Amino acid sequence: MPQVKIIAKNFMDMVASLPAIKLDMLYRNQFICEAILRSMPPLAKKYVLQMLYIDVPVTAKSLEEWVLADGSSKHKVAIDRLIQLRILEVIDRKKETIYKLNPTFQTNLRKHLIYGGILPREPMPSNVTVRLPTSEELDAYAHEQWECFLLQLISSGQAEKPTNFSSSMMRIFQRGLLCQREKEAPRLTESGFQFLLMDTNAQLWYIIREYISNSEEQGVDQADLIAFLLELSFHTTGEAYNMNTLTDDQRAMIKDLSDLGLVKLQQGRKDSWFIPTKLATNLSVSLTDSSSRKQGFVVVETNFRMYAYSSSKLHCEILRLFSRVEYQLPNLIVGAITKESLYNAFENGIAAEQIITFLQQNAHPRVAEKLPSVPENVTDQIRLWETDLNRVEMTPAHFYDDFPSRDVFEAASDFARVHCGLLWEDAKKMRMVVKAEVHMLMREQLRGQNK
Repeated sequence: MPQVKIIAKNFMDMVASLPAIKLDMLYRNQFICEAILRSMPPLAKKYVLQMLYIDVPVTAKSLEEWVLADGSSKHKVAIDRLIQLRILEVIDRKKETIYKLNPTFQTNLRKHLIYGGILPREPMPSNVTVRLPTSEELDAYAHEQWECFLLQLISSGQAEKPTNFSSSMMRIFQRGLLCQREKEAPRLTESGFQFLLMDTNAQLWYIIREYISNSEEQGVDQADLIAFLLELSFHTTGEAYNMNTLTDDQRAMIKDLSDLGLVKLQQGRKDSWFIPTKLATNLSVSLTDSSSRKQGFVVVETNFRMYAYSSSKLHCEILRLFSRVEYQLPNLIVGAITKESLYNAFENGIAAEQIITFLQQNAHPRVAEKLPSVPENVTDQIRLWETDLNRVEMTPAHFYDDFPSRDVFEAASDFARVHCGLLWEDAKKMRMVVKAEVHMLMREQLRGQNK
């Protein structure tokens, strides 16, 4: 039986790491079955749909025949993902391995495809709700809320309005993204800068994953929160849904989701309701689809001058990480990429390739059409300035001398070389330098020779 190790690197890995009983409970919900199906690699989707109406187990050999000869690596990835999510159940027999679909998942996905699903709540009638925001207003609200949250995440002093998240919850979100030395302000780590390079959906799932991981400490069932989130993605953008249809845990979560811009909360005379934004309704699609490209805003010139057509404080703070921001107009940030600003970025753990990738991914549409979108002399110089700091490489090592005989020296030298630990040797004076990681092995080797 294939051994599949669960490592919660992304949201679906966290779903896969849930106990079997909780996974089966999730699969009782038809909408969750569809959301999980959307999240799978293309080949895994093909296997599920082909096996959906097969009520007998399928042999591993038969599955292999469904894919071309050069697709063996994709086949293994697909099978591993299906086993992780307990969608494929493995039956070991003496001669061959046999697979069958999880009966709960199979039954509910069939029903969903044939009859469609019915959400546990219907939109509220228009005569009950006050004026609902337009699609443009809702998009602007979601963008503003999400940007405000990110700004507080990376630079709490710059946020115009703080979120309702507690300071302890913000520290959990910042874990791995920021680091802080004694008596110094928090600074962005390499992972933190990589987080800012992600598209909005990927950033959102990272935060949601941290939020759900912490929920169990608060006595809230992770499976319930995952089910509610995936279910939320099937609601209609811009429609109002009554808060009274939610459980206490869901009400608490919906208030946190409004801070992230996933929903907008409104209060009427008697009832209160939530309105999903596109951030919420795109949740299940974004599990696999990361093709949505942000609108670019940066123009870099050959003289290292930089113009960012944006009024966003978040964009200004990101650019300040690796460039010298000179002034900010209502819709334009003007700066320059300098040796000093880049050295400061490199010392904070930001790599040259990350900076170049950011500039390329966020290039203004006028220059994004050109190749290259960032001048080559600028990208080459950024890389050169990084190599200036890496001319000397520090390697922990141990120095050996005073060998009792040449035979002992040569045996020790050969031993260090075999273990890829020899850094330097002087055969005439019988001296050598060995990497620290093989020091203990060298000691044992030399002791054995002295006996």
